[in-house]
Amino acid sequence: MRFTLRQLQIFLAVAKYQNISRAAQSLHMSQSAASEALLNLEHTYDVTLFERASNRLSLSPIGHTLRKEAQSLLAHCESFEEGLRDHVDVGHIKVGASFTIGNHLATRYLAGYLARYPEANVQLDIANTPDVVARVLNFEVDIGMIEGEIQHRELELIPWREDELVVFCAADHPLARKRSLSTRDIKAAMWILREPDSGARQTFERAMAGLLTDINVYLELKHNEAIKNAVESGLGIGCLSEIVLKKNFANGDLVPLRLPRRDMRRTFYFALPKQRYHLDTVEAWMQTCRETDT
Repeated sequence: MRFTLRQLQIFLAVAKYQNISRAAQSLHMSQSAASEALLNLEHTYDVTLFERASNRLSLSPIGHTLRKEAQSLLAHCESFEEGLRDHVDVGHIKVGASFTIGNHLATRYLAGYLARYPEANVQLDIANTPDVVARVLNFEVDIGMIEGEIQHRELELIPWREDELVVFCAADHPLARKRSLSTRDIKAAMWILREPDSGARQTFERAMAGLLTDINVYLELKHNEAIKNAVESGLGIGCLSEIVLKKNFANGDLVPLRLPRRDMRRTFYFALPKQRYHLDTVEAWMQTCRETDT
């Protein structure tokens, strides 16, 4: 594309006023600059847009044909610019969330956020914690919501809410009657856990410090529902966020197991790139999440 939007503005202004001087005044530019821009447009495409007679310029046949196209094109450009200026008010936002947060929490915040920004397009990108962090650092999402504390010099972590992991088994599992696991039980169990890079797995391994080499990890699965189904089928015992397990415990199909003196608490974080342009929509999303949780 060899023409500029400024040249289109000049072309349309001259077509309106049929005079270079008045057209230039309407665009707050000098007469010479407007005249040069118009001539450059004609020379670039070897076309005569105006027929010149004395101080009056009238559209040529091709000028008449192109005027409507130019008006339509400029109107679209002005609409696009208006959208750029007003994007904060619209509220569009891209959110990256780890599996537990994305599948069990983030969707709860949509109603409150959309009440504030009814026209907003909210994109929710769900992945494991390292992938969410990578997308935050690559500016593929506006904000990340993660389960683990990731150390990176270009990443800003903002504490958001507390969470706790819970060990659980099927209602008919032999350990269900004990309700509390001894060190021997922990070593003897068949464990079904999240993948090693997940926030849940990191918290589990921290809590099990000193026993990791003796723990039998039978299955590693990426999705919480797959772990719950495997545990409910009697393949072993699992460890997931209490957020994921509340309904199952209430229904009685899964049973919580206590681990005395094992700290399963953790913090959820908002993740942002340190070198970022301030977005009101990001602040509004974080505020909505905090207000919904209280």
